[in-house]
Amino acid sequence: MEKEKTDKKDHILDVAERVFSDVGYDAASTRMISGEAGVNMAMLNYYFGSKEGLLVAVFERKIEVFRTVINNIGNDESMNAWDKLEKCIDSFIDKVVVNSCFSRLMNREIWLGRRSELTDKLSDIIMGNVNEFKRIFDEGISTGIFHKDTDVEMAIATIFGTKNYITNSTHLASKLLKRDVNDAEYMEQELKPRIKKYLKQLLNTYLLVK
Repeated sequence: MEKEKTDKKDHILDVAERVFSDVGYDAASTRMISGEAGVNMAMLNYYFGSKEGLLVAVFERKIEVFRTVINNIGNDESMNAWDKLEKCIDSFIDKVVVNSCFSRLMNREIWLGRRSELTDKLSDIIMGNVNEFKRIFDEGISTGIFHKDTDVEMAIATIFGTKNYITNSTHLASKLLKRDVNDAEYMEQELKPRIKKYLKQLLNTYLLVK
């Protein structure tokens, strides 16, 4: 019974993610989403309460998965801060999927969205992942592995900004790289390894006390 409820909620969230990414939050309606999902309005409202609650749940589901991964890495006492950061970069870039529903949704509602209470809520969810990265940077500084004058916020912006440029500016990124970043094979076989190598080399030079 519990699994059936979870499956139903996940199905609604899958549909909501697609609808929000296709038409935007303002144009979407809970009636539209319930119709697409094949559930009644009472069920949707029972699970999520409102359209805003539904969008927040879409973000929380996606972001929470990665937060658990980097939290586990951050808590692994067998690694130093640099080893942890390398693993987090690998995991972060592995999640890059261009033209996914969630990437389009992030681009529409966060990166290009107007400032509002809802945008603040969504940004706070994403900041949970940012803070996990910050915890690793702070550990590296406190243990003497990273330079004490490290600009942690700008270093984090470099990691997230590189990923966002690829996923949210695919046309420009394709022109810059002279390859179609929407090509799944190119992304997996060439671009992801290239991004990982670049970020690690850049941050190694900037962060590590030699």
